Amino acid sequence: MSRTPVHGTWEPAPAARWEDAFLSGNGRHGVLVSGDPNDERVVVTHHTLVRPNGAEHARPPRLAAQLPAVRTRLLAGDLTAAEGFTDGRPLQWVQPFHPAFRIRLRGAAAGGHGGLRRAVDFTTGEVTAARPSAVSRVFVSRADDVIVHEITGGDLDIRLDHRLRGAPAGLRVGHGTLLTPEGALLSLRARYPDSDRAYTGVTLVAVSGGRTELVPPGVRVTGARSVLLLTRVRRHTGEADVTAEARLLQDLLDGTERPYDSLLASHLERHRTAYLRVGLDLGADPAERALPGSELLRRPHSPALLERLFAAGRYHLLSSSGLLPPRLTGLWTGDWDTAWSGAFTTNANLNLQTASAPAAALPEVTEALATLVERQLPDWRANARAIFGTRGAVAPSHTDGESGLAYHFSREYPLHLWTAGADWLLKPLVDHDEIRGERDPRTAAALAEAALFYEDFLTRTDADGHLVVVPSYSPENRPANGSWGAVNAAMDLSAARHTLLTAARYHPGLAGRWRSLADRLPPHRVNADGALAEWAWPGLDDSYDHRHLSHLYGCWPLEEITPYGTPRLAAAAQRALALRGPGNDSAHGHLHHALIAARLGDAGRAAQALRRVLDGDFFHASLMSAHYPGRNVYNADAAHTLPGVLIEMLVQSTADRLVLLPAVPDGCPCGELRGVRTRFGAEIDLAWGPDGARAVLRPHRTGRVELRTSSGAEPLDLVAGEDRVLVLGAR
Repeated sequence: MSRTPVHGTWEPAPAARWEDAFLSGNGRHGVLVSGDPNDERVVVTHHTLVRPNGAEHARPPRLAAQLPAVRTRLLAGDLTAAEGFTDGRPLQWVQPFHPAFRIRLRGAAAGGHGGLRRAVDFTTGEVTAARPSAVSRVFVSRADDVIVHEITGGDLDIRLDHRLRGAPAGLRVGHGTLLTPEGALLSLRARYPDSDRAYTGVTLVAVSGGRTELVPPGVRVTGARSVLLLTRVRRHTGEADVTAEARLLQDLLDGTERPYDSLLASHLERHRTAYLRVGLDLGADPAERALPGSELLRRPHSPALLERLFAAGRYHLLSSSGLLPPRLTGLWTGDWDTAWSGAFTTNANLNLQTASAPAAALPEVTEALATLVERQLPDWRANARAIFGTRGAVAPSHTDGESGLAYHFSREYPLHLWTAGADWLLKPLVDHDEIRGERDPRTAAALAEAALFYEDFLTRTDADGHLVVVPSYSPENRPANGSWGAVNAAMDLSAARHTLLTAARYHPGLAGRWRSLADRLPPHRVNADGALAEWAWPGLDDSYDHRHLSHLYGCWPLEEITPYGTPRLAAAAQRALALRGPGNDSAHGHLHHALIAARLGDAGRAAQALRRVLDGDFFHASLMSAHYPGRNVYNADAAHTLPGVLIEMLVQSTADRLVLLPAVPDGCPCGELRGVRTRFGAEIDLAWGPDGARAVLRPHRTGRVELRTSSGAEPLDLVAGEDRVLVLGAR
């Protein structure tokens, strides 16, 4: 029994569903491992695998010429004017994410699961399955970008199998099987229906001892001491060079007697270092820490469950981030019919998943996000020109990772009207810059583009001379007495103000005009219920029962509205949060609620929202999450967001403020949080209990910040390189 938090999870039986398979990934390749060395099924994924569906040719609607008339009608009180702001196209989903294939390994002793233990080690990224007669271990190398799989014990039949749930009937599949000096080379090429695009998987089979023979479309290995599989996937047009790929895989074997261990050692230099930067210890019962994940999930009030979900969330977030940030499903799916195309949805989902990365010390995640932004910035410019006739950049609400063009919209979801996306995507990158004390030129460039958009877009004014955001959209809600396209959505106001003021800090030469523009934006409105209104425009009534909390964007992730600086607006925001219903009971809605409550210092409401997820059966045995209760619809929102929720409940920071223990839940009376990064350039270790708390700050920069605790506020002077110990009394 462990007296420290468990950095992994385990089960006594193989995964019966792909959703329960244990996960490994390097931000490019991913695997879902069912966990039976005598009948192993390893589903292979890759971030680039999106199925052509016509969206690869889609473009944003050219609506700029219609914009002036639509604006005039909306400002004149025509609540449905924006419904005509379209080119009449039907809804077009982005290209759907899908799995590549399954590696099937059947042993001679297949059948029965006695003595089986399958596990995933978060510190190494290894997924293992062990029985008395056989052992399987798999990881995806962050150093060499290869799936590494070793099996010992018994004879094996090995093949690559594309026949996964939902695979299109028109998929043109070809297999290759070749004996080599190492053992064998397997390949699978799949060409999409009605497309010149394809993907190819190559698996090098290296056999230690024994005999290898062809059994098309696979091979049979008998009498071997061990079998090592090295697998890569490439998406391409035309034909892939399987021979060249095989040579690259063979190079990984050269010069080492134990290639698995050698490849693992190179991988650990990157993976283990990143994973271990931050940890959470809630003093859980050692007996509960020893339980399999599925059993622990039946104890939703256990601190051991929170410890393990915190660890799993950071592990999965790291493992799914590299070439791209995490999708709606992270980096994994076992189904070609992935919900919502397995897209990157940027009006809440991707934002919630990546928000914790700066504080949780995962620059690998923010780097993946920065890469996505930089790659898609030309498409964001095209959106601004086509839809609004402006310079600058507008981010889409949905992307498949290839295109950043805004073409996914409909009457009920006029996502092309949403202008706040760039600000929300850039927020973690700005936070990361503050943590490290340097400004990334890519972030600076994107902020300038977003500010240029607002320069051209914010041209209409109200009767008081304030600039007006029109048309405006609050994802994915509408006024109770109006249509989806409206005026002055609170989120749009907050995002415009934040973009302009942040861009001004990054670009001092342009600061004057951008700050002046921000100053002309209207204030937020408090409605007749005493709540922060979702639309700061007279006559627009709130719709309270909705999963999104877009109007409270100024509370979280921004610091525009705080209990310290804007107490009246903070009280209105708290009232708005209290009135908000759960909508369709989605996990992201509950955890978004918890994040905002934590920022407002409402420990009870934050804990209640977190409890809805823990009590709602949202987690699979893999500790990957679902979108709805009852493990309905595989989705990474809860898994990746939960660590950020717990950090926000314990430590919050800005460039000049530190808030300690703002919303500690009653279920966590004591604990330790180690390694959190603050935006004023210090790492912090925090321990708390019924008698008080102790924090150790390790600053990298010299400066003064405001310290806020339950006792009030006081200045805190920090000197680079000198640890500062804070002792707090009982709350």
